[in-house]
Amino acid sequence: MSLMKIVRAPFLAACIALLGAVAITPVDALAQEAASAPAAAAPTDVTAPAPGGVATPEMKKETIDNPYGLEALWTQGDFVARGTLIIMIIMSMGSWYIIFTKLWEQSKLMKSAKAAAETFWTAGSVKKGAETLEESSAFRYIAEQGLKAADHHEGSLVEQIDRHTWIGMSVQRSVDNINSRLQDGLAFLATVGSTSPFVGLFGTVWGIYHALTQIGISGQASIDKVAGPVGEALIMTAFGLAVAVPAVMGYNWLIRRNKGAMERVRAFSGDLHNVLLAGKR
Repeated sequence: MSLMKIVRAPFLAACIALLGAVAITPVDALAQEAASAPAAAAPTDVTAPAPGGVATPEMKKETIDNPYGLEALWTQGDFVARGTLIIMIIMSMGSWYIIFTKLWEQSKLMKSAKAAAETFWTAGSVKKGAETLEESSAFRYIAEQGLKAADHHEGSLVEQIDRHTWIGMSVQRSVDNINSRLQDGLAFLATVGSTSPFVGLFGTVWGIYHALTQIGISGQASIDKVAGPVGEALIMTAFGLAVAVPAVMGYNWLIRRNKGAMERVRAFSGDLHNVLLAGKR
């Protein structure tokens, strides 16, 4: 029995030592991993912090060229696509030129109407009143035409026509000339507004045709084969709408302004007609 006790004592001591080693080893390993983790996770691409600031990582932006933009439309398009684009650009430039020109003419006519209301009717005669207006004024043109008709009525071929009718015809003719001048260019705006969407649609159809042609040639409907022509088609549609909308809106706006301007012109011509019939030249 004493021999078994002697053998068991070293065996129990060895088992206790082994269990202690197993329990302590994972704790030491976790401590070592926690100590080495910050060094491994430290960022390598960090800029030096500014004085009093915080370090920020350096970000690199990658630029990618767009192969399906306006430049590609012009360089890769054929003569039909380029011709369609040029036609729409000419339409747009013409529309904006007419819009700004007509706005300037209408503003000038409104200014002349205001000047005529302030200076013409306070003059002693029609001739003196016409001299107070600008030479390029539409109201001076009407007054001069009325004076000319009144002066050349007697002793001429139109003497058989009564004075009232002759002066009225001359004044009305000058008013119609002014109205015709105000209407110049509006037909172009109406044409652009009604035809430019169809011109853009033609470019769209041509782009779709190119897309189908490339699909048939390549034998596969991959996105790189159809992205260019389809993008060209959509750009043509957008151009057609961008040209049509300002032309239509400008046409309607100018028509409404012309109506207001011509109301003042007709009112002036009617008063002038009555004054000339009264003999106050």
